[in-house]
Amino acid sequence: MNEWGSAGIPFLFIIDFEQQKPLIFRLDEIDPARLLYDINGVSNSNYTGRGGKKLRPQLMKHPGSYEEYLRKFDIVKNEIALGNTFLLNLTCSTPVDPDVSLREIFDAGNARYRLWLRDEFVCFSPEIFVSISNGKIRSFPMKGTIDATIPDAENVILNDPKETAEHYTIVDLIRNDLSIVAKNVRVKRFRYFDLIRTDTKNLLQVSSEICGDLENGYESALGDIIFSLLPAGSVSGAPKKKTTEIIAKAEGISRGYYTGIAGIFDGENLDSGVMIRFIEKRDNGYFYRSGGGITSFSDPQSEYREMIDKIYVPAV
Repeated sequence: MNEWGSAGIPFLFIIDFEQQKPLIFRLDEIDPARLLYDINGVSNSNYTGRGGKKLRPQLMKHPGSYEEYLRKFDIVKNEIALGNTFLLNLTCSTPVDPDVSLREIFDAGNARYRLWLRDEFVCFSPEIFVSISNGKIRSFPMKGTIDATIPDAENVILNDPKETAEHYTIVDLIRNDLSIVAKNVRVKRFRYFDLIRTDTKNLLQVSSEICGDLENGYESALGDIIFSLLPAGSVSGAPKKKTTEIIAKAEGISRGYYTGIAGIFDGENLDSGVMIRFIEKRDNGYFYRSGGGITSFSDPQSEYREMIDKIYVPAV
């Protein structure tokens, strides 16, 4: 990444949560039969719909029991009580039966960041990790989701103590992260809303924008910059190092590319997303990975419902 950034060579990168199997490809060498991408409109796919009609994939969900979720949740709450973590993103793997292939889900998906890696996964994420342009780095942590049909939904979530604590914590974490690589780090927008349309319901998602200034010549340090910020704070927690250790204990399996990051450097600018909204293929079927942030204010039944609500394909 440093070498190609310095030379102005456009490339795509995919980095797993554990940072054990990162991938990097020159854009002019990507085989679309193996890998398809759409990074905020920059894409190697020319799909326009089947017979002029866009697919609307459906997922049959088979969530794990509440009791199994509660076992993981209790591990996290105990660590919070001990002061080892203040915010932890707890995720689960839910078996799903899609009515179309992962490739077709990529084609149908409507999201800022879409990826399909043959025989491995499809991702359709709304969440920006960082963008870099004109010497500035920006991050947009996304914390807080609510059903848009709930009366006065915006005020409900903005005044929820748990959601408020979670968002403040993650904004502070990302501000500190960006300060590792940038100067004059500041919060430009705080707790604004995006509307996400899904196959089952509309959701409001709460985000903030944090910005900083990079040193001249940052193009030759793109790899150093990105890896200094991993894993993404919004899908790990705070403090980051200890929290990732607790995640491994509570979740029991590696995340792999789920909640990792993917992005494109176009020769001048970099744009990247967090790989949430994610279906992976395993030997025993398909699994949708989803979850949410846990704090001392969290209610396990609400968190369990949120984990299930996030199992959707944004294909409308």
